[in-house]
Amino acid sequence: MNISQPSSTNESVEKDLTALINQLPTLEHGKWIQRALAVLIRLAGEDIERLDWKILTTSLEDMERGFQVFHPYRHTRKVTIFGSARITTESPEYRLAADFARYVSQQGFMVMTGAGGGIMQAGNEGAGAEKSFGLNIRLPFEQGANPFIEDDPKLIDFKYFFTRKLFFLRESDAIALFPGGFGTQDETFECLTLCQTGRSGPIPVVLIDRPGGTYWQDWDAYIRKNLIAGGLISPSDPNLYTITDNLDVAYEAINSFYRVYHSSRYVGDLFVMRLKSQLSDEQVEQLNVEFSDILVKGKIEKSQALPKEAKDETAELPRLVLYFNQRDLGRLYELIATINEMAATAPEAAHPEKK
Repeated sequence: MNISQPSSTNESVEKDLTALINQLPTLEHGKWIQRALAVLIRLAGEDIERLDWKILTTSLEDMERGFQVFHPYRHTRKVTIFGSARITTESPEYRLAADFARYVSQQGFMVMTGAGGGIMQAGNEGAGAEKSFGLNIRLPFEQGANPFIEDDPKLIDFKYFFTRKLFFLRESDAIALFPGGFGTQDETFECLTLCQTGRSGPIPVVLIDRPGGTYWQDWDAYIRKNLIAGGLISPSDPNLYTITDNLDVAYEAINSFYRVYHSSRYVGDLFVMRLKSQLSDEQVEQLNVEFSDILVKGKIEKSQALPKEAKDETAELPRLVLYFNQRDLGRLYELIATINEMAATAPEAAHPEKK
């Protein structure tokens, strides 16, 4: 029995930690590394159980792998495809999902799926391995990765659903949902919840059905009858999603979303929208007339990158800044659509997949 290994391991960890701490002042993200280490140190001094440490460690390992895989592709927009694992390869929904994935990948987007069968397999098949990611979940009875993403370096095996879902939503620049069961419904409502509450940046969400299908229309009827009519969500919240049984409409919903709008963030209380092309003063004034209801104070104004954005990779892009009420997200989507329509002929529109 080798009893020297733990001591050797401890010495190695101690050496690495000492070297890291000495480097903190010069590391680009030293402040955040220090905060992460401080959390671990505090927990180490508390009475938490072995299972707690297992969850923490495995979650970090899940995220480590995710960060490593996605980092080289951080400037390419990605479309996530959700839908049933039980859909057969002969079904209309399977062919529709494969055709959709093929089109968006040909436009330069990459495709993310859950790596399983059914709609997930259709997405990886349509996009091809080179343009695909697979975010698999390790389960005792299912699911192995489908043959179109199996053994690919962009296949990530997650231990936990919550870390897997984190990367789906963190990396998604558009979400396409096809008919599915409880899992698909969960993904639909979580995506819309994060969009509605502003916890996820504005992205296009497209609900796609087979030609003539009523899956999402029936779902939408439930939303309008029980949630909107009951005052449980805003009447503008359906602006968060597009329902269609026509792939051309689905493509346009994604492409047009990034025609002029690039991305957004908060700087303090100020909501900053980065644009691919500058709007005229007259156009901005029109936005103020149409969307004054979503402002806490002030007006929508043109701006260059703010001082806190000096190191941002989008620093050269023009901006619109506003004090958004952080409540009317459906109206915010209307604002983005109006901005995209105002400059529909911008030359950047040919490359919506770049960020």
